[in-house]
Amino acid sequence: MPIQSEHDPRLKRALKTRHISMLALGGVIGAGLFVGSSAVIASTGPGAFVTYAITGLIVALVMRMLGEMAAAHPTKGSFVDYARMAFGRPAGYMTGWLYWYFWVIVVGFEAVVGGQIINGWLPDIPVWVIALGLMVSMTLLNLMSVHSFGEAEYWFAGVKVAAIVVFLVVAGAYVFHLWPDSNATFDNLTRHGGFLPNGVGALFTGVVVVIFSMTGVEVATLAAAESEDPSRNIRKAVNTVMVRILVFFVLATFFIVVAQPWTELTPGKSPFVTTLEHIGIPGAGEMLTVVILV
Repeated sequence: MPIQSEHDPRLKRALKTRHISMLALGGVIGAGLFVGSSAVIASTGPGAFVTYAITGLIVALVMRMLGEMAAAHPTKGSFVDYARMAFGRPAGYMTGWLYWYFWVIVVGFEAVVGGQIINGWLPDIPVWVIALGLMVSMTLLNLMSVHSFGEAEYWFAGVKVAAIVVFLVVAGAYVFHLWPDSNATFDNLTRHGGFLPNGVGALFTGVVVVIFSMTGVEVATLAAAESEDPSRNIRKAVNTVMVRILVFFVLATFFIVVAQPWTELTPGKSPFVTTLEHIGIPGAGEMLTVVILV
């Protein structure tokens, strides 16, 4: 199959730079960060933020390389087309179907989780009915114009970004004793078993877990061919997203392990909720549940 270029008449070029940036950010900021980070901290210790820094650097390098290719040759197939160009049709075929399989599983999983969240508020409606409704809604949104999809994703992702920013402001104020009755101390980084209680190797085993939570950032390059000026927009989006991911993931994890002893965090329970409850923010759990649903 021939590679579709940026001149493909079927591409509407309706996405703006802000849409592409938020597509990437929205893909990586989710349950993997809000909840999954508890497992990383539990296995690594206070040094978990270094694991996020290492992973962020790997993702930044991959995105930089992918961004260079997308800027030079924007196609609707992105890395699938690049694999085909470099290694032949079998490589493109395998890459494309593996990526398709990944998202089929993830979308179905997220619909079920969304159904469980809403069922907690509306117990009379079965989970499968809510999940089916979410799947239908997402499908209809994807069948609309690319601009409508980009705009919806922009505002949905904006809610998650706003939640992270608010957390960073509140937790930062608590860590630096600008918050009333703060008992945060940088000694939490070395107490309770040390900075790396499970050894240096735990830093790198945690990378495997964190990489999964960062999946979705590549969507920016997939959407490049649908933007007004693919080459310019993908350069701006990739550079912006790389910096924000490093700041959001690393800084948030750092504030979490300084705000309280890492041993007080429970695997499976959001460390963001635990930290906000420790600071004394009422209703933190419900607020974060809404953000995760979004």
